[in-house]
Amino acid sequence: MNQNNLGIVDEFENQFADEKEFQKGAEFVENKLWYKLEKFGKKISFAKDVKALYNYLRDKHVPWYRKSIIVGALVYFISPIDAIPDLAPLVGYLDDLGVITAVLKFLGNEIIPYYD
Repeated sequence: MNQNNLGIVDEFENQFADEKEFQKGAEFVENKLWYKLEKFGKKISFAKDVKALYNYLRDKHVPWYRKSIIVGALVYFISPIDAIPDLAPLVGYLDDLGVITAVLKFLGNEIIPYYD
């Protein structure tokens, strides 16, 4: 994993570093993710990856601290305010793709069973 991806991973781990913050982020994801996927899911090539991350997040056997990076990535994906605004034609989701890809690389084979 390159140094840039490690920085993204560290940022998300630190943002949800305690269980209370993790729970707030997980609730935000739960409330907003499906609206975003319904609205834009057909326009992005990585919707299946977002769904796999959500499935990982919902697994009761995975400890909250392992899920904290998932919450950070999904909050970033859901948020309309990010490095490249999602409304920008063609390139609006490139930063989201980068974040999702970094988290997938971080998880490695651990994420594979969560694809439908």
